[in-house]
Amino acid sequence: MKKLLLILLVAVASFASVNVVSTYSTMGAVAKAIGGDKVSVKVLGSSKYDPHFIVPKPSLLTKLRRADLLIMNGAGLELGWLPPLLRNANNPKIQNGAKGLLDMSHYVTLVDVPKSVSRAFGDIHAQGNPHYSTDPYKVIDMAKAIASKLKEIDPENANFYQQNLTNFLSDWKSYLNQLDNKMQSCRDKKVVQYHELFNYFLYRYNFKIYGTIEPLPGIAPSSKHTLKLINIMKENGVKKILQDVYHEKNTAKFIADKTGAKVEIIPHDLGADGSKTLKEFYNNIASRTCQ
Repeated sequence: MKKLLLILLVAVASFASVNVVSTYSTMGAVAKAIGGDKVSVKVLGSSKYDPHFIVPKPSLLTKLRRADLLIMNGAGLELGWLPPLLRNANNPKIQNGAKGLLDMSHYVTLVDVPKSVSRAFGDIHAQGNPHYSTDPYKVIDMAKAIASKLKEIDPENANFYQQNLTNFLSDWKSYLNQLDNKMQSCRDKKVVQYHELFNYFLYRYNFKIYGTIEPLPGIAPSSKHTLKLINIMKENGVKKILQDVYHEKNTAKFIADKTGAKVEIIPHDLGADGSKTLKEFYNNIASRTCQ
């Protein structure tokens, strides 16, 4: 009986998972690709909703209390909802400064860093634009950071995580080469967007951005700003409006009617448009911005 119990304990230990919690779906998918069957990945924020304002439900506390690793976007994106959850979760593994907290914004180069911060500029992020996950090249940074952290938390499976990282990066770089070739025809394409959600992707592939439907980040569009944007689009021949899934869509439709532009719904996170895989997510961004 003792031998049987010992065998069962060893078997359970060999299949034990690192409990990973990610604030958003794209990072969660990268974590699963690197962690494989050694990790269990839970995502806090639904990709159907505004990532700035996730409702802090009790079910999210349960996930955080069990977490060995919390992967957060950072750069202020979770500032409106994650801190109280972390305090109430009372999990020392994932608090600030703990080994089990991975702030991904520390591992990527942020753009649109403001020269000064003031409420007069809207809901601006002091560290820079936090929506870096719309750039498929940032997946490389995510994968490397997650692999490094998993090896630190679970050193017994370090070789497993390293091999998964190597395989993943080889496949992802091949995918990026194919995507880059497809995007060549979209250089200098003219667009406007509702919120500055897609700047990283648009900068990557040399789109020309002529403005946002929001007059300032987080500020609802006014009639004055909307009319100004319509005139800018007419003067510059802008025929593409990038609309996200969670902001109101009436303003974009109104602008499209006045300018002859086409409104495209663009996903900001994996699953926002029903996408199931990382490649499907980025392919959808690419095809809809480029059409």
